Amino acid sequence: MSGRSLPAGATTRLLAGVSFKHEHLRAIQQDTLTDAFFEVHAENYMGEGGPPQQALAAIRRDYPLSVHGVCMSIGGPQVLDSNHLRRFADLVRRCEPLLVSEHLAWSAYDNTFYNDLLPLPYTSDTLHTVCDHIDQVQVAIGRSLLIENPATYIQYASSEMSETGFLREVARRTGCGLLLDINNVYVSAINHGFSAETYLADFPLDRVGQIHLAGHCAQEDDEGQPLLIDSHDAEVAPAVWDLYKQVIASTGLVPTLVEWDSRLPAWPVLEAHRLQVRDCLLACATSNDSLYEEAGYGI
Repeated sequence: MSGRSLPAGATTRLLAGVSFKHEHLRAIQQDTLTDAFFEVHAENYMGEGGPPQQALAAIRRDYPLSVHGVCMSIGGPQVLDSNHLRRFADLVRRCEPLLVSEHLAWSAYDNTFYNDLLPLPYTSDTLHTVCDHIDQVQVAIGRSLLIENPATYIQYASSEMSETGFLREVARRTGCGLLLDINNVYVSAINHGFSAETYLADFPLDRVGQIHLAGHCAQEDDEGQPLLIDSHDAEVAPAVWDLYKQVIASTGLVPTLVEWDSRLPAWPVLEAHRLQVRDCLLACATSNDSLYEEAGYGI
């Protein structure tokens, strides 16, 4: 990299991360990573003892963690599962992560659990339910939660507000932060025919505490129209990288993570993606003196 080098003791705002998979543990331990963090899916580490906890302890010794919940069903109409919430809170207390997040989605109803993150209508009733659930989670974990914007394949005719407006109001009412998944924005924009740039211009970027990037796959719907799936099994698309650079030019330095959850590549492929994130963050800081100072680096 050229230009200004990273100062000693750089703040956690300049962190580039990837999903942690136990298959990569040995390679990670043999590597020397700078400004790195790793994200784990909470539900994979809620048990006690055994290889998963050993792998989590090993990665936690050397790097900050982000705990990403998948099954809390924040947007569901039912009360939160108290046992799941307790186990989630126990994990957060045990591993003391840098960041904790969940999805603006629902995945359970009437004791049935779905293997998907399902969208919800953006109505006043849903807003009340989501905020109540977020308040419960934040009390349980004793800290702020980040809520992730979803990738969607359908939209509800009953919605009374935009997704960005809904997220803005959620953050205002609960004090939570937001996890901006830029791949999700791009996937939803293609699927529903809106502008990703316009969506991001209305997104409450001042509440963003973490950014996700990921790969997607392209299909066609029954009418032959493009349909993107948030698959987390491929490289980040060039269009998503472009949107990311536009976002951090406005937000400044935000911890950013590349998700890759299936069809796992060898560790060097993931590390190359992480370094690309780090290069983008550093380029953002070095091209804008005010952002560089805001990050606590000085000139």
